[in-house]
Amino acid sequence: MANDAVSGVRQGRPLKRVMGFWGLMFVSLGSIIGSGWLLGALGAAKSAGPASIISWVLAAIMLAVLALIHADLGAAYPVAGGTARYPHYAFGALAGFTAGWVGYLQAVTIAPIEVEGAITYLESAPWLKDNNIDLVNADQTLTPIGLVIAAISLLLFTMVNLMGAKWLSDSNIGVVIWKTAVPILTVVVITALLFHPGNFSAGGGFAPNGFHGIFAALPLGVVFALQGFEQAAQMAGEARDPKKDVAKAIITAMAIGAVVYILLEVAFIGAVDPANILTNWDKPLGAGAFGPYYDLALAAGAGWLAIVLLIDAVVSPFGTGLVYIGTSARISYALGEDDALPPWLTAVSKRGVPWGSILLAFGVGLIALLPFPSWQALVGLVTDATAIMYAFAPVSLAALMRQHAGREHPYRLPWPKVLMPFGFVAANLIIYWSGFESTWKILTAVLLGRIIFEIALHRSKTLKTRRDLDWRAASWIWPWLIGLVVLGLLGRYGKGSLSILPEWVDIAFVVAFALLIFYYAIGLAMKPEDIAAAVEEDEFEFEAIDLPAEGRPAGQPNL
Repeated sequence: MANDAVSGVRQGRPLKRVMGFWGLMFVSLGSIIGSGWLLGALGAAKSAGPASIISWVLAAIMLAVLALIHADLGAAYPVAGGTARYPHYAFGALAGFTAGWVGYLQAVTIAPIEVEGAITYLESAPWLKDNNIDLVNADQTLTPIGLVIAAISLLLFTMVNLMGAKWLSDSNIGVVIWKTAVPILTVVVITALLFHPGNFSAGGGFAPNGFHGIFAALPLGVVFALQGFEQAAQMAGEARDPKKDVAKAIITAMAIGAVVYILLEVAFIGAVDPANILTNWDKPLGAGAFGPYYDLALAAGAGWLAIVLLIDAVVSPFGTGLVYIGTSARISYALGEDDALPPWLTAVSKRGVPWGSILLAFGVGLIALLPFPSWQALVGLVTDATAIMYAFAPVSLAALMRQHAGREHPYRLPWPKVLMPFGFVAANLIIYWSGFESTWKILTAVLLGRIIFEIALHRSKTLKTRRDLDWRAASWIWPWLIGLVVLGLLGRYGKGSLSILPEWVDIAFVVAFALLIFYYAIGLAMKPEDIAAAVEEDEFEFEAIDLPAEGRPAGQPNL
């Protein structure tokens, strides 16, 4: 048995393993299908025109590889807050905190973003206009009424999460079934009633803005929409049989989400009014439109579908926000276990949930609701943070396969020597395409996290003496992040970029830089004995799966 001073028993109780395959799969799928399907198609079409379909296919391929990598890691290392733990095992506590901090910033802001997306979409509702009720200001920030609705929503998310992981997964299943069915219904109805084949070559041709438009569309809601597959890995510490279910849940959710989103973009391109795209795709729905599929449903004469879409504008984002309150809490829980954040974040309630971390997620979510930029602007920042979080996975898996070779991998990544570097390159390209402005802002946020870690290091009596505080193993991280900012400055994407690097030459620079960092980082991984010791500290999470009933810790279900 692992040391009781760590992992799930730090506050006297373990996290409860109560989630099966369907619960895990619906947690991931529910994170994938949220406000992204309601608003993502419009932003992508504005950037790339009909070629936005290629943007979705490209993003699906890149994220599918990253999903397979997370499936391998999640099955082999089934712990709470996995995206923070995998780099910890491979490169030590500093790397684990950096990955966890970025992952936390990404996860904890998604719930308020989803709420804002729902309220923005509802602004199109006729009964609100008839009663002169404004939920969104002209600059797309929330009005006081909108803020009150958003705060109440976050409170409801928090209450459900405090009821326990099984409550979360069970309540989420019905929501996910609904919000998966509605996009499919929308594709069928709109394609049948309102489809113009000529749209795929209108407004400047299939790719009016070339490959630049295709790549630029990725951070405008495409990657944001497809992210979330890793949630099953984040909650693997509460899975009944993680070795069997985590990988299958991640892969299934990613496959369903990718197919649904690609079909939605095809339907959107074919349904817009040809008069709006005679010369370009700047305003495919006309001026002042917020609800893409809502407007298309009305244009097709399917008023009943428009009503369903307004209902779904609440259900889809709210279901995703519900999940992200829980998963962001698991990341801060993992960081608390590392002594990098206050120990009260690891406090576990009688229902087996990290209540301190859940309440922190609620508080941060309220702050994020303040008059910040629009949904679209926030999505770009979250996409950048997500890609940095995802980038840690392939390099961590490569290092662990090399330095922790004896570990059982119930699911094995196919063609690992190809897909692991491909996954890292893919994440780096997404970061680059997010634009210079987003990248330097995220780097500033990472620097803030680094300061927090230094404060924890000097205040903690145990952190500075730990053998997994390996500065050398984590020494590749800052050159990598700074290098990405420099490439973004010299590149061609986002506000503030200088466009010094020619088209395609910039892509080649990013790919070469990413491969250089990937293989350099693997060579810096911790020693096998240090990795084994770091994993052993969390071994309670693994051993709980196979303990006989009479040896199972108090509060653990009979598996």
